[in-house]
Amino acid sequence: MTREEILDNLKEIVLTIKPKLDFSNITPDSSLVKDLGIDSLSMLLLSLAIENKFGFQFDSQAKFNTIGEVIDYIEKVLNK
Repeated sequence: MTREEILDNLKEIVLTIKPKLDFSNITPDSSLVKDLGIDSLSMLLLSLAIENKFGFQFDSQAKFNTIGEVIDYIEKVLNK
């Protein structure tokens, strides 16, 4: 799966959690908190949706600030 495909999947997931968000503004540099307004509950929902979509569980130590960091993590997990 390419980075672009992962980003497209993440956009779909974010939009299910934040339906009023303008997805055209979601880029790898987008801050989860500042740009997307992801709070702790939204982060939990986002994590669960990502795990279901991509078929893995996040490491409990994983911390992300941007969509790009999430993409990097997913790429790493999928390429094991």
